[in-house]
Amino acid sequence: MATEIRVPPLGESIVEATVGRWLKREGDPVAVGEPVVELETEKVNTEVPADEGGVLVQILRPEGATVRPGEVLGLIAARAEAAPPPPAEAPAPSAAPERGEPARVRASPLAQRLAAELGVDLAAVPGTGPGGRVTRADVEAHVQRQAPEPAAPAVTPAPPQERAAAPTLPPLAPAAPARPEMRQRLSRRRLTIARRLVEAQHTAAMLTTFNEIDMSAVIALRERWRATFREQYGVSLGYMSFFTKAVVGALKAFPQLNAELQGEELVIKHYYDIGIAIGDPEGLVVPVLRDADRLTFAQIEQAIAAFVQKARERTLTLEDLRGGTFTITNGGVFGSLLSTPILNPPQVGILGMHKIEERPVVVNGQIVIRPMMYVALSYDHRVVDGREAVLFLVRVKELIENPERLLLEG
Repeated sequence: MATEIRVPPLGESIVEATVGRWLKREGDPVAVGEPVVELETEKVNTEVPADEGGVLVQILRPEGATVRPGEVLGLIAARAEAAPPPPAEAPAPSAAPERGEPARVRASPLAQRLAAELGVDLAAVPGTGPGGRVTRADVEAHVQRQAPEPAAPAVTPAPPQERAAAPTLPPLAPAAPARPEMRQRLSRRRLTIARRLVEAQHTAAMLTTFNEIDMSAVIALRERWRATFREQYGVSLGYMSFFTKAVVGALKAFPQLNAELQGEELVIKHYYDIGIAIGDPEGLVVPVLRDADRLTFAQIEQAIAAFVQKARERTLTLEDLRGGTFTITNGGVFGSLLSTPILNPPQVGILGMHKIEERPVVVNGQIVIRPMMYVALSYDHRVVDGREAVLFLVRVKELIENPERLLLEG
């Protein structure tokens, strides 16, 4: 009896996934616990293992299909069941079946769909799958075999007098160069990012305010403690821990930015789960630092380093990405000088960091060169007034420019 490969529970609030790629083909052997298919969700990708060993005899949902928890993806049969039956003696020739009673052909769903699209009679396609089953590759090979060779165009010689009188034609213009294109299916994560970004712009009254920060004090502090910090904690002392602490201090002073709008009520949260945006080849991910107000600088840097490693290895879990009360994104690591970050719903605020650049500024009436960073705060103007947004960003600026205050307010 065949064992069904089903879509597992996908986690909180995730109701569907996309079949990303099959790691096994029909007819391939499968061991117990071996990953068979990879599913893409809006947050993470997950591999579905085999509950029983045997042979993958049928793929029911092809790559790119949308599936829901509990749906059957494919079938695994024991090796004895999947093996083709021993050859029997050839039966005596019989009359061809009457029209309308064709012989039943065993074919995979992919092969059936492709044959229907191309108008191929499956009865004429020799199957190479288990038990003589017709696979998609069989249909493609059959189509190639049946394609006629292009016939050489017939040339009729013109009468001699016509050839002599034919005018000289101008040289043909060179053929236009090929315009190569490639179509690429968007991943479930990319589609979700696109939907959520548009949703954020359509549902929130989003506005952005800017300021600039003199990074001299933080840079000097990092230089003094860089070696000791790495030796003691095993990670670098980065800028993100300073900004996380500064954001927590500013959120305590302006709690409207650590909130969520639910209907006609504003839910102000007295805990600080800070999302840290991390770039990934498949799209931006935002793992969450839980209770960031209780974390030390070292714990923040260690957690971020772990998130970056998990993103590279594609091992982030749904729990890593769940929730978040405020988000920080750092376009400066890619060289961005200034940007307007988009809200991460249902949050009402997001801070954008940018590259540090030495610029001339006026300090105490003198023009000096200082390492400056532009920062941007995007906020939902429905629940946050401009005054609070500007003062929030000023508080972040004050804390970064005087990092010793982070010990008291962050």
